[in-house]
Amino acid sequence: MRGDSVAEETPLVGIIMGSESDLPVMEACTAELEALGVPYELVVASAHRNPDKVRDWSSTAADRGLCVIIAAAGKAAHLGGVVAAHTPLPVLGVPIKTSDLGGLDSLLSMVQMPSGVPVACLAINGAKNAAIFATQILGATMPRYRAAIVDLKADMAR
Repeated sequence: MRGDSVAEETPLVGIIMGSESDLPVMEACTAELEALGVPYELVVASAHRNPDKVRDWSSTAADRGLCVIIAAAGKAAHLGGVVAAHTPLPVLGVPIKTSDLGGLDSLLSMVQMPSGVPVACLAINGAKNAAIFATQILGATMPRYRAAIVDLKADMAR
């Protein structure tokens, strides 16, 4: 499964970042999704600067065929919570390391979602693990992605 071309397939994972400056961190996520053969789409939209774009993208995600969303943001990292408020899909948050507080601000923003608006939170800059976790979620119902995770774990054990 690892390394399959996924360019022509309907995206199953949506990646949303609060800023283009998050892209260097999130390249670990896109690279891992590609290695696992998982098709994805990527958008840049800030919960604070582009709230309408975030709402529109999030509220239509399931209808577009997405199954899991990865939301990456730094500082006052409300993006994951705003996305989760507008979609029935699972949302995985990636807090981005910041120069001000080293990412602790991002992490605390993500893990303090109100009851009823869950966002699973990965480690600060945990983009690769977000891709693996998203693939594991897909693998719960899609044997192709379960097999990709089995292969990944076998490769790591060597």
